[in-house]
Amino acid sequence: MKKTGMMLLVLLSMVLPWAGGAEAIAKGIVIDGSTTVGPISKSFAALFMKKYKVPVTVSESGSGNGAKSLINGTCDIADMSRAMKPQELAAAKAKGIKPVAHVVALDGIAMVAHPSNPVRSLTKAQIADMYTGRVTNWRQVGGPNFPVVVIQREANSGTQESFRDLVLQKRKVVRSAETQASNGAVKNRVSQTPGAIGFLGLGYLDSSVKPVAVNNVTPSSATVKNGTYPLSRPLYMYTNGQPSGMVAKFINLPKTPEGKRIIGELGFVNKY
Repeated sequence: MKKTGMMLLVLLSMVLPWAGGAEAIAKGIVIDGSTTVGPISKSFAALFMKKYKVPVTVSESGSGNGAKSLINGTCDIADMSRAMKPQELAAAKAKGIKPVAHVVALDGIAMVAHPSNPVRSLTKAQIADMYTGRVTNWRQVGGPNFPVVVIQREANSGTQESFRDLVLQKRKVVRSAETQASNGAVKNRVSQTPGAIGFLGLGYLDSSVKPVAVNNVTPSSATVKNGTYPLSRPLYMYTNGQPSGMVAKFINLPKTPEGKRIIGELGFVNKY
């Protein structure tokens, strides 16, 4: 009996550490946040799972919810298309969380209209006037006789926050504006509405909508990278403290050849 008991203890001491490691690997990496950064994270996740056999879960609930998830300890990485707000940093500090920002790519907020709209460029002031209700018809900015249909993102969106900071500067969006829950939803609505104006992350541009230049500068990887496009911004992944282990490997993907290729293919701009 004693001999059998000793053998059992040895076996347990060998198995339990392995089981703990397997549990950690099974848990994987949990990511939540921005719908703009989401395509980068999803493509990185596919690469990461293939290369390291570590599960990666990506949710796209918006930048604000990504920040909440990191603060509440329910995600390892918060995707954000804006920097954390002072109140979010204060909430994190109160819970012992130390958010660290990692810039994963650069992005332009592309203004878009229906493909049939002949307007090629708008000034920032004209865009602000459209979004605040001072301009209500496209003919006021050199376009066709169409009522302006303003499309915005929901309040929790990092793209919405960035747009407000870059264009509106504390002015309120007109009450008649339609709110869409994602970049894809904005694109779909604009593509079906001749009088619409909306905004998207650069990586979401395709032939279903028409990009409108801002101050005569067209949104593109080149104009974002050289700083000439007026509506440019960094995209972030936030971690609790400096990352280590597999999370660090994931965060460092934008600096690798594979990561740079993915960012470029998705229509975003490499920072590194």
